Amino acid sequence: MSEEERVFDLLDQRLVQALMVDGRAAFSRIAAVLGTTDQTVIRRYRRLRGAGLLRVLGLPEGERVGLYESRLRIQCVPGAAVAIAEALARRPDTGWVKIFSGGTEVGCLVSSRTREDHEALLLRKLPRTRQVTGVTAQTMLHEYTSSATRSFGRDGLTPEQIAALRPGPVEGEGEGEGGEDTVRLDDADHAMLAVLARDGRAGYPELAAAAGRSESTVRRRIEYLRGSGAISFDVEVHSVHLGFGLEAGISATVAPSELAAVGRALAEHPQVPFAAAVTGTANLAATVLCRDQRDLYRYMTEGIGSLTAVHRLEVLPVLRQVKRAGLLSDGNRLYDAPVTP
Repeated sequence: MSEEERVFDLLDQRLVQALMVDGRAAFSRIAAVLGTTDQTVIRRYRRLRGAGLLRVLGLPEGERVGLYESRLRIQCVPGAAVAIAEALARRPDTGWVKIFSGGTEVGCLVSSRTREDHEALLLRKLPRTRQVTGVTAQTMLHEYTSSATRSFGRDGLTPEQIAALRPGPVEGEGEGEGGEDTVRLDDADHAMLAVLARDGRAGYPELAAAAGRSESTVRRRIEYLRGSGAISFDVEVHSVHLGFGLEAGISATVAPSELAAVGRALAEHPQVPFAAAVTGTANLAATVLCRDQRDLYRYMTEGIGSLTAVHRLEVLPVLRQVKRAGLLSDGNRLYDAPVTP
């Protein structure tokens, strides 16, 4: 097994799990929780990040900041999926791009800052692509998983360790920006987010320089945006390094009266990093990560299979992950995605 295909050792996995709890946690705090030295944590992180195996990203939460988001399923002619997926991956408004098994369907998340940009892709660009034979767009109505509550990948940490790593509550700032209202991002915020999209652990001097603000102002703003749910810090790591060799997309049809309960139940399953209510004939979408096909079968029969409110289930194994949260994938490495005009 090559360096890029191996499963991380125990300390590497626990470092990843700690970053899943708080992607910007100080290395000294992580070291104290994991019972090791600061230098060891820093050395491990730099090695994994330098090898392209791990990245912490700071990303806007679409619903909270007013982005127009859709999950797309794109059917294409045989042999065209790779080219279409790679073209979509180069776009700055796609968050992830996958090719599903069978090789004739591409899935992606599109997040646009304006309705016009969103409609241009859905109504003009994709339909005019000759190798595209069909497009299904789903609007995400509510996400049940979040970086704060997600259980996937944290099984190596005790509840006490997770509690010690979680960032404390932050008081809101500004009128009309708390609660369920949309958080308004200004040009300085977008400049900071451009930096955080490449490196979620970027220092405050770098963020201040990008935003044209003082370090103290930037620190308070980041804390507010995070505390209000406008941005989150996620870890990008190929699941194979955590021992999960199979990823699948799930589309489920649930009775509307049971949708919230089923969504919350899925979010608590350790195999599920993402679950959301969506529009369309299948009103629940999720991602499941399993160790192998037998593990997936057990999850279908004993995990989601135990939720009797699920009336219809479609499971789509992922053949290739082309882009993850703004980063292009090549084999088991992650690269910054180039921004196209």
